[in-house]
Amino acid sequence: MHYCGDFRTTYRKDMEIFQTPFIKVCMAVFLVFLLVLPVLKLKGEYLLKGAYLWILLQILIASIGAVGINILTGYTGQISLGQGAFLGVGAYTSAYITAKLGLSFWVGIPAAGLVTAMAGMVFGIPSLRLKGLYLAIATLASQFILEWIFLRWESVTGGSYGITIPRPSIAGYTFSTDRSYYYIVLAVAIVMILFAANLMRTRTGRAFMAVRDHYISAEIMGINLFKYRLLSFGISSFYAGVAGALFGHSLKYVSSEQFNIGVSIVYLAMIIIGGLGSIIGSIFGAVFMILLPKLLSVVTEAVAADYANIAKLAISFEHGIFGLIIILFLIFEPDGLAHRWKMVKAYWKLYPFSY
Repeated sequence: MHYCGDFRTTYRKDMEIFQTPFIKVCMAVFLVFLLVLPVLKLKGEYLLKGAYLWILLQILIASIGAVGINILTGYTGQISLGQGAFLGVGAYTSAYITAKLGLSFWVGIPAAGLVTAMAGMVFGIPSLRLKGLYLAIATLASQFILEWIFLRWESVTGGSYGITIPRPSIAGYTFSTDRSYYYIVLAVAIVMILFAANLMRTRTGRAFMAVRDHYISAEIMGINLFKYRLLSFGISSFYAGVAGALFGHSLKYVSSEQFNIGVSIVYLAMIIIGGLGSIIGSIFGAVFMILLPKLLSVVTEAVAADYANIAKLAISFEHGIFGLIIILFLIFEPDGLAHRWKMVKAYWKLYPFSY
């Protein structure tokens, strides 16, 4: 007997993240690929080196931050324009713990997440009374407040000079290169993405979605709106704090300019382009938003080389094209890359049948 489409006979099977042997094999192969990619060599030289390895590292870090804001905005329906500042809280917390207190990186990373979670919950308190555009403005205020703190609290943040921070080490071995540091970031990203995927299948995750879909009905059903909105801010900020700390240690330097309002907008664009309310959409959005500026830079440099008269306008063209691509993407694919991925999977799942 042959079946097409979805066919599951138990709730346990229905709750699995990877529901078929084929998907499990594909994920295992993909994981092995991520593990060996930085050490692959071609003619005695690393296949990924310099800027390419750095881009891959930033995609992993951005994926953590994008998953965090998607928990808040995509799953709970709370718009946030302060993700960049919360990344900064995590970066400065880990920087202070490792550079000024002399504690380990392995203490700084979880501490960064916890401190940022507390900060996020403080700024999330207005979420009980505010929603939509008003909540977005409140979170925008948190962005500017935290930026002001980054600049003025010089004893902790170093003010406009910033803080130089070390790379992590274990038993005397220092992860001084991007190639070695990549594996730490990869391990943290896998753990946090899997945790988020499982969180959405728990009672807490379903409460988040109920608050997003219809908060009045959710409250009538006994869901504590304030508790789950605040918890959503806390979890989202925890992810932002960890991502910010990893980013700071990747640069080995933290300053306020790295966490401005532009960063918050980029992270919001990640989940809109990738797909609201989708973990894999967060990853797609992070990949898209990290790679797109790099690709546009290559194109504009090529155009400027061939047409010297427009060399001065190349950078302006780059930003304009960047914005145009996002607008066109939202017009023709409003549900994000995650929806397109589902459509591709559905096509091959039922192939060659049309029903």
